[in-house]
Amino acid sequence: MNERAGSWLPKLQEVGERLAEEFVTSRRASAAPGLPKPHELRASDADRERIAQVLQDAHADGRLDLVELEERLGVVYSARTLGDLAGLTADLLPAEEQPLNLDGRPVSAIFKKEQRGGRWVVPAELDVTAMFGTTKLDFRDAILQNSRIVINATLVFGGLEIHVPEDLEVIRVAKGETVRLTRQPVEPGGPVVEVRTTNFAGDIKVKEPPRRRRRR
Repeated sequence: MNERAGSWLPKLQEVGERLAEEFVTSRRASAAPGLPKPHELRASDADRERIAQVLQDAHADGRLDLVELEERLGVVYSARTLGDLAGLTADLLPAEEQPLNLDGRPVSAIFKKEQRGGRWVVPAELDVTAMFGTTKLDFRDAILQNSRIVINATLVFGGLEIHVPEDLEVIRVAKGETVRLTRQPVEPGGPVVEVRTTNFAGDIKVKEPPRRRRRR
């Protein structure tokens, strides 16, 4: 039987994602008690302005009329939590362009590249799988659900790339050994990302901001 070249790849991806989900489910721990859920976290003025800008742009190009704009802006400026804001732009932009992302589901890259970034809530524990693919996590504009984030990374000939802001430490824990992956100094007691790896020929890269030059 002749199969078109490359037609097997989507099937292989589907099988890989199913196996990854079964593996993640088998080892998933219950969420840490007492932590607010992503939609319960308090919204900042900057978060409100992000949403307001999208609404104003939608009004400017005719996707929202003036009445709809005023109604949604009223919700924006009275919003207390991220959950109050998240749905206001759902019908205006595709998922990958939303100004606020509360998706705490696992990140899987099976024969492809997946990323999560922008203004997103990083859950206290996040499962990441990369099989012959690459996952990219960008923390530079993220909201951390907890001061210590645990990433359970399964890397099978795959890579994990982490972009961090200043003062966010990244450590790797594997086979009982802990290795610090960030090089720049951080304040004691600051936020930490702990990467726990199940690694089969995988790779982890951490991208840090340029070092600040000291003033003389």
